[in-house]
Amino acid sequence: MPSLSIIIPTLNEEECLGRTLSYLNFLEPPPEEIIIVDGGSQDNTLSIANNHHVTLMTTSTKGRAIQMNQGAKLARGDYLCFVHADTLVPSNLVTIIEKTLNNRQIACGGFISLMRGANSTRWGTSLHNYLKTYYAPLLFRPHLFFVKGLRLLFGDQVMFCRQRDFWNCGGFDTNLPIMEDADLCLKLVPYGRICLLNRVVECSDRRVAKLGSFKANIIYLWIGILWGLGVSADYLKQFYADIR
Repeated sequence: MPSLSIIIPTLNEEECLGRTLSYLNFLEPPPEEIIIVDGGSQDNTLSIANNHHVTLMTTSTKGRAIQMNQGAKLARGDYLCFVHADTLVPSNLVTIIEKTLNNRQIACGGFISLMRGANSTRWGTSLHNYLKTYYAPLLFRPHLFFVKGLRLLFGDQVMFCRQRDFWNCGGFDTNLPIMEDADLCLKLVPYGRICLLNRVVECSDRRVAKLGSFKANIIYLWIGILWGLGVSADYLKQFYADIR
């Protein structure tokens, strides 16, 4: 059976990482490995990682694309799955990915992301993120949407693909400070369809809680439109501040 490597980029994730790793410890069947790539945390992230059965590496240059590529270089698995440190996945994650990628017409997949906080579920933002998977490629890459099956997935949707295809297309673009996940979908679509599964993962609502629902959704929409029109990700980064 093909093996799966789970890769988690971290930077000051002490509030979320322990819970995420606890969920991953109960995956059945288990993955080949869990790799954490830290970008220079100044809190207890490394200590939390060391208390779990993971492979921990650090990089002197932070950035999700850089860190995830570093993890992929270390990975032994036939399949790669990229999980954010604040995201909880189904207990049968490995089986879901294996069954999905067993279809050779599918190059990459992801999940429906449900955004939750301690006291609320962000239904509106979660719905917008779900719809964005479809309307963004339909508006900005209609040919690829209809002919190639392009969907645009984002990091909190727990993207996964074959390691061979990942490296054949060049992996994540390390020059992109944001939107590296959507860019990867564009690079992978020549290898097969991009698939949004009818399964849910849960991610933290910390960004929406900090910015407010209205402001956060406007920012998400604005970034998506500008990116679709070809605006540089370096310019777009100013609208997407790091929030922990």
